[in-house]
Amino acid sequence: MYPRSVGALQADALFASALQHGDEPDISQVWHAIALALDAYGGTGCAGRVAQEFGDHPDTAALRMRWARAAVRDLNDQSIPRTRRIAAPDSCALATNPAEGLSAIRSA
Repeated sequence: MYPRSVGALQADALFASALQHGDEPDISQVWHAIALALDAYGGTGCAGRVAQEFGDHPDTAALRMRWARAAVRDLNDQSIPRTRRIAAPDSCALATNPAEGLSAIRSA
């Protein structure tokens, strides 16, 4: 198998998903649809569904793939929110010596 870009894999997954352009999905819905399709079909399964649609319905498949690629391009242009841990100011997790934090947790 040849190496593929992450964007191409994501576009195939979005293409294979149940999400439709007419739904006017937001970014989180697109990410969710990609994740569900990859979980359900895997990368190879998504590519197989793309190939089948292009064989059965080339006109509509081309439009859907254009939409999927544009949506993935938009995803990659957006910043991905990062998870940030916030500890209480009096938390032992803020200790300068990590061992102090661990010993405080063990003694609790």
